[in-house]
Amino acid sequence: MIRTYSQALDYIYSFIDFSLTKNLRYSPEKFDLGRMRKYLDLLDNPQENFKVIHVAGTKGKGSTAAMIASILGASHYKTGFYTSPHMIDFNERIRIGDKVISHSEIIGLLNQLEPVIKQVPELTTFEIITGMAFKYFSDQKVDFGVIEVGMGGRFDATNVVKPQISVITSISFDHTKVLGKTLKKIAFEKAGIIKENVPVVVSMQKPSPLKEIKRIAEERKAKLIYAPDLYSIKMKNYSIEGQFFSLIKEKEDFIDISLPLLGDHQIDNARTAFATIEELIKQATKIASDAIVKGFNNICWPGRFEIINRKPLVIIDGAHNFDSFKKLSETIKKYLPGIKIILIFGASEDKDVESMLNTLQPLIKTLIITRSEHPRAMELIKLEKIAESINLPYKIEGNIKNAIGEALMLCDETTAIIASGSIFIAGAVKENFRG
Repeated sequence: MIRTYSQALDYIYSFIDFSLTKNLRYSPEKFDLGRMRKYLDLLDNPQENFKVIHVAGTKGKGSTAAMIASILGASHYKTGFYTSPHMIDFNERIRIGDKVISHSEIIGLLNQLEPVIKQVPELTTFEIITGMAFKYFSDQKVDFGVIEVGMGGRFDATNVVKPQISVITSISFDHTKVLGKTLKKIAFEKAGIIKENVPVVVSMQKPSPLKEIKRIAEERKAKLIYAPDLYSIKMKNYSIEGQFFSLIKEKEDFIDISLPLLGDHQIDNARTAFATIEELIKQATKIASDAIVKGFNNICWPGRFEIINRKPLVIIDGAHNFDSFKKLSETIKKYLPGIKIILIFGASEDKDVESMLNTLQPLIKTLIITRSEHPRAMELIKLEKIAESINLPYKIEGNIKNAIGEALMLCDETTAIIASGSIFIAGAVKENFRG
């Protein structure tokens, strides 16, 4: 009998957790949807009791999913949102509307699920959590579940759903040991979520992944909706508080959007979210224009160029690969012109850290090397060698709290503090900064 939240988390993480596995490589026996299907069968397939929007991609899938969920919520649909990983507290992964699942609800669910879990050998941590989310949404009688893929798509535990719409956001290099070392191979894995005769909405893509997605969509007779072909973008205004733009359809302003999330990539995510909502409307889902505007305006998606302090300016960002660091660099230049960065940085051991840091190098005044408590966090000495090799001025503070203190001492009116490299660094800095 699980009695406390701490016991609940200990139980969940006592199973195989590939997200904590160093040097993880793909093998069919590790990524097997048979376990997941058996688990859900024993739970009477709760994922079939609500409509699903299924979202995959390398970058932007969380933001896009959050926008879709926010618009559905503004339209008065009871909307579940399943995402990973969490930034500070595990319960961030499962929410209905703006309300995260409570600690007591997690305890109660796990006590119900434990007898079922025992009947399915070799279930993984992520599979257990995914089944828990599906059951929670079913028990709470949600209208929609916006489900974010954990990693990849084809063999992800979420890929047992039968969605109304599939969504594939920007594809770039990440988890290459598992998903493949070319964009075509990564796209093949992500496009594994495309189902027979189910529309798929696609964000701006490079030619190679787009070609692969189109091939698979055609093979599965899935209508492909390429958002950039539907709407162009007209920027109207932007500041550190947010950005205001129009989506243009057939040379006319189609809808004005005010978005609190910063960066050009978030505008592309918004375009994808809007294309998804338009497709839902075509499927006879009632969504008013003012609900769409409200959903975008009210979105709260932490850890994405999120300002956590004004004086001095402290920003956290979950960028964790070369492509997302390139976008982070563009966002800094656009919103903080002339400002140098004190970068609190740590990364997972499988990341191309040299490329990531090179992207930001001209903007960095001082790099503060640190490490999250995640088992896959890169060792400080490896990060130090990379900083030396690219001639970055750096300091080392293995303790996150001390790293924040060091950054605050170095900061002045010409600088801003940014914490990035992984969602775990962003979350740890946010949590410790509060203190």
